[in-house]
Amino acid sequence: MSADFTPKSDFLRILTERGYIHQASDMTGIDAAAAEGRLTTYVGYDCTAASLHVGHLLSIMMLHWLQETGGKPIALMGGGTTRVGDPSGRDESRKILTIEQIDANKAEIRKTFDRFLRFGETGNDAVMVDNAEWLTKLNYIEMLRDIGRHFSVNRMLSMDSVRLRLERDQELSFLEFNYMILQSYDFVELNRRYGTILQMGGSDQWGNIVNGIDLGRRMGTPQLYALTCPLLTTSSGAKMGKTAAGAVWLNPDMLAPYDYWQFWRNTEDADVSRFLKLFTLLPMEEIARLSALGGAEINEAKKVLATEATALMHGREAAEAAAETARKTFVEGSLAADLPTITVPADLLEAGLGVLSAFGPEHAKLVPSTSEARRQIKGGGLRVNDVQVSDEKAVLSPSDLTADGVIKLSFGKKKHVLLRVG
Repeated sequence: MSADFTPKSDFLRILTERGYIHQASDMTGIDAAAAEGRLTTYVGYDCTAASLHVGHLLSIMMLHWLQETGGKPIALMGGGTTRVGDPSGRDESRKILTIEQIDANKAEIRKTFDRFLRFGETGNDAVMVDNAEWLTKLNYIEMLRDIGRHFSVNRMLSMDSVRLRLERDQELSFLEFNYMILQSYDFVELNRRYGTILQMGGSDQWGNIVNGIDLGRRMGTPQLYALTCPLLTTSSGAKMGKTAAGAVWLNPDMLAPYDYWQFWRNTEDADVSRFLKLFTLLPMEEIARLSALGGAEINEAKKVLATEATALMHGREAAEAAAETARKTFVEGSLAADLPTITVPADLLEAGLGVLSAFGPEHAKLVPSTSEARRQIKGGGLRVNDVQVSDEKAVLSPSDLTADGVIKLSFGKKKHVLLRVG
């Protein structure tokens, strides 16, 4: 984006000042369409899990700001493309899901979008569609003749999603090789059905989006546009949304609101200002005030970030409850009753529950694997009832239950789970 470009539309002004934009095919064209109120835009999301994760939030927030400034957002569910699998950034093929699994995942993902977009049938109401509606109806011969003929294999091999995979000597299936053709056709189909002229996505999708623009030109659509957001990393270089316990899911059934709040509370100091702009709706003046806090006061800005981000995703009540739980746990030193809780059978505890299993994915999910639990024990990172675990062969038993009838499992200073007997 040119440094001297000044957006005329509220949409691009907000995206620019908050730091959402990584690359655009034609900023002037996008800006004009937004200013004229004719910017129908889509982002695609494959249904590979029952929840999106925090890495998807950037594009979701972009759709939110699009709607707030008069544009029409389309959330495209990849019921069709999920059956193929996007090879971008991967060394192996995605697991093939059944149609039933894909539909179940799609239903869960819809709940996330209800938090950020207003859906309906008129004006700039958001629309959720599934590319299975048209992709599953394509006849293979007709697809080759009408769509496939516009693609150059030479160019497809040069795309990062393909080239990087081949350079690492990792197999790329013919199924995955077709993914970019299907994604490109989605853009054409959405233009025909809804007048969509802009596709947004992460910067790793640039090649696929530009392919869609080119296919549209060859198949007679009006001018189409591309706009990508950065793939965020933290100031320390870690991939945004990855923790020792795994992905930061948006679905509260997969990550409790308290843990979601804690994820944002643990933001590195250098990232607070940037994340306030990207992941909250706070006015820029308030963000500037919070960003100016230094020393220990930066923790107050982190709490605001955590509460505002959690309120967007899980509602204000859940966000404030999480903040209060954290205050009781860390300021008062009390054992807050609404910490995340797991229940294990009494006979399992009586037989002796190994700490590796208790902290791992089978139970508390504080660490992603038993090997990671071992590593954390060696580093002094795991505690039971606030006592450091030093023996990886240690077991939990009924004698570890506190007077409150729980065992407190802690990973570091800020991640806790209560284990109860049921």
